[in-house]
Amino acid sequence: MTKIYYFLIFSLFCYSASAQNDIVLKGTVVDINTQLPLELATVYFTTVKDSTVIEYATTDKNGSFTIKTKKYDKPIFLKVNYMGYQPYFEEEKGLLESKDFGKLYLLEAANALDNVVIKSEAPPITIKKDTLEFNAGSYKVRPDSNVETLLKQLPGFDVGTDGKITVNGREVNQVLVNGKTFFDKDGAIALKNLPAEIIKKIQVSDFKTKKEELSKQESTSDFSSINITIDEKKNKGYFGKILGGYGSDDRYESSLLLNFFNNKQKISVLASSNNINSTGFAMDEVFDNMGGGRNSKGSSGSSGSGKGITQSNLIGLNYSDDWSKSLAAMGSYNFSNSVNNNESKSDQVSFLPSGNIATSADSKTRNESTGNNVNFELEYKINPTTRLVIVPKVNQSRTNGNSTSSSSSEDENGDALNESNAKNYSESTNTTFGNTINFNKAFKKKSRNFSIVFDNNNAKTDAEALNLSQTIFYQDGKPNDDRNQQSKNISNSDVYSLEFEYTEPVTDSLRIRFGSDFDWKSEMKDMKTYDFDAASQSYSNLNESLTNYTTSKQNSFSPKVGITWQKSKFTVNLNSRTAIVAFDNHSLYLNNATDLNKKYALPYGDFQIRYKFSRSKNLSFRYDYSNALPSAVQLMPVLNLTNPLNTITGNPDLNPIEKNSANFSFRNYDFRTRSGYSLYIKGDYYNNDVVSTSIYDDSGKRTTTYVNISGTYIASIGGNWNQSIKWDAHVVRYGFGLNGSYSFDKGFTNAVLYNAKSTAITPKVNMTYEYGDLLIISPSYSLSYNQTDYENSSRDASSNVVHRINLQTTSYWPANLIFGNDFGYTYNSNISSNFKKDFYLWNTSLSYGFFDKKIYAKVKVYDVLNQNLSATRTISATSIRDEENTVLKRYVMFSLSYKIGNFAGAEKRRKEKTENGVEKGTKVQSFNGFM
Repeated sequence: MTKIYYFLIFSLFCYSASAQNDIVLKGTVVDINTQLPLELATVYFTTVKDSTVIEYATTDKNGSFTIKTKKYDKPIFLKVNYMGYQPYFEEEKGLLESKDFGKLYLLEAANALDNVVIKSEAPPITIKKDTLEFNAGSYKVRPDSNVETLLKQLPGFDVGTDGKITVNGREVNQVLVNGKTFFDKDGAIALKNLPAEIIKKIQVSDFKTKKEELSKQESTSDFSSINITIDEKKNKGYFGKILGGYGSDDRYESSLLLNFFNNKQKISVLASSNNINSTGFAMDEVFDNMGGGRNSKGSSGSSGSGKGITQSNLIGLNYSDDWSKSLAAMGSYNFSNSVNNNESKSDQVSFLPSGNIATSADSKTRNESTGNNVNFELEYKINPTTRLVIVPKVNQSRTNGNSTSSSSSEDENGDALNESNAKNYSESTNTTFGNTINFNKAFKKKSRNFSIVFDNNNAKTDAEALNLSQTIFYQDGKPNDDRNQQSKNISNSDVYSLEFEYTEPVTDSLRIRFGSDFDWKSEMKDMKTYDFDAASQSYSNLNESLTNYTTSKQNSFSPKVGITWQKSKFTVNLNSRTAIVAFDNHSLYLNNATDLNKKYALPYGDFQIRYKFSRSKNLSFRYDYSNALPSAVQLMPVLNLTNPLNTITGNPDLNPIEKNSANFSFRNYDFRTRSGYSLYIKGDYYNNDVVSTSIYDDSGKRTTTYVNISGTYIASIGGNWNQSIKWDAHVVRYGFGLNGSYSFDKGFTNAVLYNAKSTAITPKVNMTYEYGDLLIISPSYSLSYNQTDYENSSRDASSNVVHRINLQTTSYWPANLIFGNDFGYTYNSNISSNFKKDFYLWNTSLSYGFFDKKIYAKVKVYDVLNQNLSATRTISATSIRDEENTVLKRYVMFSLSYKIGNFAGAEKRRKEKTENGVEKGTKVQSFNGFM
């Protein structure tokens, strides 16, 4: 007890000593002429010696700022930056005590424009009209860090273990490099592979579609977009990384990324090959391509790429350049090949009014896919007010697969209903061509605009399959179903759309839009099945019951009108259109022609209001009303006998689906306290929703069709809060989130209507602690609780709880040594007794850097405890399904990685060193050897 007492006294003494070293600096920023406060001006302190940023803040709506920082006994600069104003600075001998600087006056720059900045030292944060800009040089990261590490240092940014990025509570759905796509829209390759040291700025803005961007309309999205700007001095040269590794159980990985930058021209080449479930391209600095490691997009405990174990190969090329002042081009090519092997087993209980049916199944599959994807984008500035963007895409893929499977079903008394065994082989070729053309013309009058958008997507699929199966029925004397068949399927799909829109400003704040959408859609499916002929030893007997020819055409004309009312603080958008649709379907089945032609007039409308209290505090409400047509398959009264255990037919009396959606969100982030929170409420209400309904016979065979059901809905509410605290070399980030949903569903089983009411609650908490450049610790916990209650059903209420705990640690001490651990625990409370309820997944990595960290030698262990599994439970309104698939088990991997690079800026530095013997400037960035 005495030891505890002394420990508490000592801790209190240390805290008091630390608190005595804290000071508070405050003041107010105002316009020197109007004496009005300036909101969101950037106030920051830097050292006189080398301009290192000590601390910063932004002003509130009263122009006030408050900064809590440590004492600093050396000369410093106080600096203030605000868009359109001359920068302010004054020198202080030091920061030794709390101080009120009073009013700091800024002088408006002569002829300043919204996007013109007086050339001076860049502040840590610049807040423009619709863009939040961070100066990368103001945030310290390790010399070998990537862009993702830099983002984690920026206030308001959160990068999850799944790679998802949020800024001030808003999810990022687009990452650009110098305004252009770098391989993929989500930017994963850029974030994990571009070195932070070449980055000049990180810009955050509301995500805009290409049409909104060209016409300079305000964003209607609830997502954010990030643009990574490379320093012009370091935008000429090359850099990259080469990796190779081999391990136990013949596991291997290899990857290569080379980048060649020459000002506007950028060429990047990537390649990878592995058999550890890494199907994309992402190099985590600790675990590289390890499936289930930190670069995994899957949930905790998954193998990282879905079911089974995948061997993958990838080659990619990315190109961008400005061919002239008026013509810019971007393009990419990707070749991919993957082979997936999986063994699966499942237990399913289907709930019927007359009793439950239990089905056990297992399968073994091998699937191979090869793809060639080409994307291109041309942007042509016809004149200063007219732009044309053309984005063609060509994709070609080939797939083949074989499987063996078996299943058996019994009733609740244990009596056998049916049993099936099957072997299948299939192969297919799919070719698609897509294209988008955006034309935009802006007029002299502000906000007057005319746009044309044309889209097409053309696809063709050729598929063949062999099926050997036997289905045995044990009840009601039904004959067994034996099949030895070959099927040949051809399908074509052609989709075209054309949109015209003209925008006319009524006043400075009010705009009205007129336009029309034209849509054409045509589909053809030709399915032929041949039975095996023993006499000719060939598949030559046409099986007419499994042969079908269908066509579907859908043409629509949609006149539309919209209004936008925009003020400094809020934006209101209102859109309305009516789609006049002709839907024609034709089928030839068993020599009988069936035609189903319908016409619809479908209304659509949406209303959105967004209110911005400040750049980092906003409120949004959106309401949508929409209609959707049932598919041709759901409408056509034609039998589908492909599955011996499930006969499917359409319902020509289906009505269009009506959907009402409402979404409310509020986000607030305070740069001064580095804390923020977001809240949301949303709901969907359906009329005439289309659902499948099945009737089971005594042998467990289903007959399925589709019906309309009204009055179903789902509502959800949630929020999150996070904060970042920095002191000395310590950084702590922590957050809490809570999401909940309630849904009301209806359905039919054996022609009996049931109701299902489901509740789900998912709280989660996470924290990250960083100690300088030496240590990162990130624990997290989440819980998922689901409960469903039923009415008019033989099924009792069901509930399920899933716990997920994760701990990630990374140590960069001693020098050149990196030690990483990723430890997870998952518990599923209500999974079937045939499957394990909980498991641990622990991955670890140890690496050492040689030759100025150009070469890293690594040893990695996946699933240290050899416990990984993939047992999952899926609960629906009519069944509970437990499933287990093949996953990666423990392996050890040894690898070497080599980083290369050379930039023009680095060559210039080396020459200065050679000529002068000393280095000029206050900061040195060396890129020889890449990071």
